[in-house]
Amino acid sequence: MVTRPRKRSFDIKGHRTSVSLEEPFWTALREIAAQRGKTVARLVEEIDRSRSEMGLSGAIRVHVLAHYRA
Repeated sequence: MVTRPRKRSFDIKGHRTSVSLEEPFWTALREIAAQRGKTVARLVEEIDRSRSEMGLSGAIRVHVLAHYRA
């Protein structure tokens, strides 16, 4: 199943930031946020703060993968 990336925007550190992810990653991110009692925006902020040199979209994908591997 191939899906095209979907773009969503968030306010991070006072700046509007757009993130492009495939729909399965958006679905997983919503599930993870709900399990933790957070909004997707809040979870994205946390992922942004913890990433190193990786781009935000890649950091989100890695976070989702790590969550489901745990």
